[in-house]
Amino acid sequence: MSKAFAMIMGGGASEALSVLTETRAEPALPFAGKYRIIDFPLSNCVNSDIYNVAVLTQYRPRSLNTHIGTGKPWDLDLATGGVHLLQPYLGGPYGDWQKGTADAVRCNLEFVEMQSEEHVLLLAGDHIYMMDYRPMLRSHEQSGADVTVAVRRVSVHETHRFGIVSVGADNRIVGFQEKPRRTRETLASMGIYMFRKDVLVRELTQGSGNDFARDILPRMLRDNRQLEAYHFIGYWEDVGTVQSYWEANMSLLAEDPALDLYDSTWVVHTRSVEKAPVRSGPDAVMGGTLISNGCVVNGIVERSVLSPGVFVAEGAVVRDSVIFNDTRIEAGAVVDRCIVDKQVTIGPGAMVGHGDDNTANRELAERLNTGITLIGRNAIVPENVVLGRNVAVHPFADVAAYEGHPRIPSGSSVGTRR
Repeated sequence: MSKAFAMIMGGGASEALSVLTETRAEPALPFAGKYRIIDFPLSNCVNSDIYNVAVLTQYRPRSLNTHIGTGKPWDLDLATGGVHLLQPYLGGPYGDWQKGTADAVRCNLEFVEMQSEEHVLLLAGDHIYMMDYRPMLRSHEQSGADVTVAVRRVSVHETHRFGIVSVGADNRIVGFQEKPRRTRETLASMGIYMFRKDVLVRELTQGSGNDFARDILPRMLRDNRQLEAYHFIGYWEDVGTVQSYWEANMSLLAEDPALDLYDSTWVVHTRSVEKAPVRSGPDAVMGGTLISNGCVVNGIVERSVLSPGVFVAEGAVVRDSVIFNDTRIEAGAVVDRCIVDKQVTIGPGAMVGHGDDNTANRELAERLNTGITLIGRNAIVPENVVLGRNVAVHPFADVAAYEGHPRIPSGSSVGTRR
């Protein structure tokens, strides 16, 4: 039995992912065709012999809750331990809408105190990585630290996205900056914290602050608490932006990808979709792709990731794109450098992600500016419509109703946020 139980944060809104998270929490977002992002921390837990796991939900949790269910795909359907879905509630000293990562745990302190384990492993539900938490737990116990923080090196150009850690010669954390605008340090917190349970309860009951990185850890440093760094050198990706999400999927198409989904010693478990085998037509062309069960490909698919049940008609072309479950791409349509959500219809002859105009999206300039076009869930792109780059089509929108139809210029948004 592990000496730690895990709490996975799954509840925050992820506005940087635009239309992809309008109908779901980010941990429920499909990845690599058949998986969801939440599958990675859940699988890491059970592969690390941690079978007592709580998932803290809040923002649009239905898809996430349905996917996890009783936890059976991860062997977490247990009478003792198992998976717990902890929802926001009213009543009691901490019942309220969760205001941050620390506040989410604070709202569930009664659950924390009921667990028999000595340590609490706090995890983000929106990161892609394979990690054995057992060496981190051993390091945490041997150091006697109040909290151990998993860290890794990042590019100097990405430090503004992360909490940046300064470490002394004894591996003790001596500084913490949350998403600094400028810094020479490149050691980033992975958002993975191993707390002594008594320390966690004390910090959340006796002190204020709603976020671990912004409030709790800096306060613990000021109070001279012992914070240790645990260095991780494997693959890890925070897919919290459209570009990082697209790149993480595309990186799986490399000849020798950094993330090995075929490692039989570290299986990523998921709730499998019951679909027939992949079928390709006589004129189908597929190269450098990931294609999931239930897909029917009669056209051309190049350097793309297809989730279960995608249909690509004869004469259609899908290139450099990520296509979610049960989307139909009809004859003669071209989908280029796009992320297309579930159950979308791309009509015959439509051109989606067309041209060389990379004008940033006018409503989402900071989030959608690298040439990727997004099509939200259940949207309809009619026959012969042309959509440019950095276009955002909101879920359930009908492009035919847009005033610019049938040519939607780069940087446009179609429909309204749900």
